[in-house]
Amino acid sequence: MGYLTTHVLDTAKGCPGSAMQVRLYRIVDRRSELLSEIVTNSDGRCDSPILAADDFKMGKYELVFEAGDYFRRSGTLGSGPSFVEDVVIRFVISDESDHYHVPLIVSPYSFSTYRGS
Repeated sequence: MGYLTTHVLDTAKGCPGSAMQVRLYRIVDRRSELLSEIVTNSDGRCDSPILAADDFKMGKYELVFEAGDYFRRSGTLGSGPSFVEDVVIRFVISDESDHYHVPLIVSPYSFSTYRGS
């Protein structure tokens, strides 16, 4: 069976994005169904897959990373606002037997992602 993982890298501080709230939704008929909520560990990763085994199905998904809250808590912003607030990444799972890894590389002013391994 396949599974989904993620991790966060904070490029503003050059470290893992620890203690960031992440929500996973399944998108069905343009509606978002909350599947799980996690908080990244000290290495910016999850302690277990966000989506695994029986819940891992083909379809459209959305990860929401609460980056703005993370940057405010970590002191990265100083007194200024974060340009990047909630980072939303929509993606498709097309193979139920594969490992999907969706990392987030983020700063208060930009972000990127890719399909990792």
